[in-house]
Formats: sequence, C-alpha cells, structure tokens
Amino acid sequence: MATYVLIPGADGRAWYWHRLAPLLRERGHEVVAVDLPTADPAAGLEAYADTITTAIGERRSDLILVAQSLAGFTAPLVAERLPVAALILLNAMVPRPGEAAGQWWANTRQAAARAELYAREGLELPAEFDPFEAFFHEVPADVVEQAMAMGEPAVRFDTLFGEPWPLSEWPQVPTRFLQARDDRFLPLEFQRRVVEERLGIPVAEMPGGHLVALSRPEELANRLEELRRFGEEYEHVEQAIHGHPAEKSQ
Repeated sequence: MATYVLIPGADGRAWYWHRLAPLLRERGHEVVAVDLPTADPAAGLEAYADTITTAIGERRSDLILVAQSLAGFTAPLVAERLPVAALILLNAMVPRPGEAAGQWWANTRQAAARAELYAREGLELPAEFDPFEAFFHEVPADVVEQAMAMGEPAVRFDTLFGEPWPLSEWPQVPTRFLQARDDRFLPLEFQRRVVEERLGIPVAEMPGGHLVALSRPEELANRLEELRRFGEEYEHVEQAIHGHPAEKSQ
C-alpha cells in the first residue's frame, strides 16, 4: 500500500494529524507524521525539506505527500529530492518561483478575499486575527481543549518567510489540490483562482474548515484515498500511451 507523509502547516506539530493517521493505518498504509523545526528562527525552506526527508528515511513505497497550508512551500522541495508518487495539497499555499512566503499574502490578495468571504456570508471580520474564529470554528470542543492544553506552539519564521522559493518550476510529480469549502482563512473561491493561475489544475472539494484533519478526519481519509487512486489511474494511462518514464530515458 502507500506511505502517507503528512506535513503540517504553520503550527508545525505532527499532532495535527493524530485523528487522521490511525484511519489511514487501518486501511493498510504506512503513515509518517512530521514534526517541523518551527521553533528555530534560522530554519528556512531547505531545513524544513531536510526534516521531512529525514522523517521519511529509507521508505520509498508509493510515497504520497500531503501538505497542509504553509507546507505548500516545502513539500514540493521534497518531491524534487525523492521519487514521490503524488503530492496532495490540502488547504495549501501555492508558491511561484522566487516568491517568499512572506510575500505570498499580498501577491495573492488573500486579505481582500477573506474580507469578501465574510461580507458575503454575513460574518463579522475580527479587527485582530483570532485563531479560534478563523481555524477552530468547526473543530469538536474536546479536540480544541486538547489543542489548548498543549499550549501555544513556539513558531519563528524569521528565515522561512523571507526566503524566495528556490524551484524554477513546479516539480514533475502528479499534483492534486483538495480544499475545504468552509475554510475562513483561505476561502474556496480564492483558492480556485490561485490554483488555476499557478498550477492550472482543478480544485477538489470537501466539507470543513481550515483544520479538516482535526474536524473531519474520516471524510478527509476518504478524499485522500480517492485522490491517491485517481493519481494511480492517471499514471497507468500515461504509461500506456507514452511508456514508463524510465523506458523513455533509455
């Protein structure tokens, strides 16, 4: 079966995946949930990619990278290093060559898109960013309680947010994009536009907010499996038409 490599967003803790990982293991898959070096202000994109690569180790069985939110900047670097079967972007940021994560927000007009969503839905946009309102609005109360008991994550993006994304193009790996329809932080219509402009691929949808691995793990497991199987079918068709990539290089 597959090896799911679960890469968290800005929180950086593997705990984010603790409700999803057992469901994937029950289906026979191996799961690697990654802890990222978010507390290190000197850690940049390559350091994050190194951490993910180290966590994967010698595993090479049908690697499926699942990149949540900010991990959209780092997972493609891993896909350049290792033979990845698929990259699934989940409520993710999609970078352009040379763009720093700190520039992404203004370049994509995220703040305006978020304000438009709140106005359209009749919601009050807080004057100051409120993570409970933006991220945890549909997460079960007991899970929110667990998250709060862990305390605030120590995050420092001094280096990461200032570094230009180093790839000259998106890696040649089957890429899927999965977006939650009720995400208040990265709204669906906003993501459709950004993904079309930057990747030219469709956006698959599911119910839920930004933290769907905490709020809807069963539905997320189902969607990841659908996207994984779709990727396998696509690769089989490509190989039948064009030959295996290894054959073409000989």
